[in-house]
Amino acid sequence: MALCRAVWAPGAPGGHVKERGEYDTLEEAERAARVVLALLGAHLVGDVRAQLAARLPEAFALILLNPLQSAEPLPSERFVRATAAWIEGATEQTAAWDVSAVLSTVADAAGEELLGQILLQLPVGYDLLFGRPQPT
Repeated sequence: MALCRAVWAPGAPGGHVKERGEYDTLEEAERAARVVLALLGAHLVGDVRAQLAARLPEAFALILLNPLQSAEPLPSERFVRATAAWIEGATEQTAAWDVSAVLSTVADAAGEELLGQILLQLPVGYDLLFGRPQPT
């Protein structure tokens, strides 16, 4: 699907995953987005997941709605480690970069109200992964 609408093409809500992640190719940006959204989808339920999916390009929405399975919500550090495990050649440091590029774009697409609902479904610490530190 045209590399998932050019991985949130410039001008799309939230900007561009490729630019935020400073990826060399759209394929790298799409790979990161697919993995991060599949893991995120396992942590979100109900209307929140459906509302977020409605704000994403169709191919990414389908990934979010058909996520990888998770027995329990992963703390933010384990989410990054899981991302590293799913991306060939990734380290925890590069996975943290991938997660940040994708989730900050997701946060922009979601808007503040929906992002607040998303964060309520996630363990403490995800606000930083989304690039939106919350007051403690």
